[in-house]
Formats: sequence, C-alpha cells, structure tokens
Amino acid sequence: QVQLGESGGGLVQAGGSLRLSCAASGRTFSSYAMGWFRQAPGKEREFVAFIIWSGGVPYYADSVKGRSTISRDNAKNTVYLQMNSLKPEDTAVYYCAATPKRSGLVAATRYDYWGPGTQVTVSS
Repeated sequence: QVQLGESGGGLVQAGGSLRLSCAASGRTFSSYAMGWFRQAPGKEREFVAFIIWSGGVPYYADSVKGRSTISRDNAKNTVYLQMNSLKPEDTAVYYCAATPKRSGLVAATRYDYWGPGTQVTVSS
C-alpha cells in the first residue's frame, strides 16, 4: 500500500516556475514507477511525465517536454516535478501516481495509487 500527497501548487504568472512535490508512504517506494498527471476543468486527465523506480531516463508528454523535469529522491520517498516557462494552458489539478507495473506508463489506468492533487493556476 502506498499513500501519496502532493504539494507546491499555487498561482503563478505566465513564464514563471513551480516545483511540485509528492511525498509517498510505504517501504517499497523505490520499487514503484512514479507519474505526474493533470486535469483541467472539463477535460480528461492527461499524462505529464513519469520516472521509473531506479530513477532512469524519464519520459515527458510533448506538451511539457523541455519545460519540465521529473526527479525522485528514494531516500526521502519523494518525487518532484519542476515546471518552468509556465503557460496558461498548464492550469490544472496536478496528481502524482504510483505503480509497480513496468509498461504502459503514460496511461492513467496503469497506476494503482493516486494523491488528492494540487492546483496549479497560471495567469496570463
């Protein structure tokens, strides 16, 4: 069982930066792949980024590639999402998720555990 809790969201002007954090409980955190997803009002939840258990090469959605960095600190049971050059279209509730699965990690259905989310609002 893994419990997740996001923090770091807020209101920021376009062009600004935010770092989201996701703290996880559980002794097996390092064995889980971690993902970030987001959901804007009236839209489906969409993939943002994932990083595998060993912290290997991360994978990003095209919409955030080059502007965002996902990282993890297994000693702290925490995964981060650094977002730069934020745009109004980045406004959404951001969720972190965890899964022991090894494939298909861009799909929300592949994740077993979810945090409650943190709101990110980017003003123009």
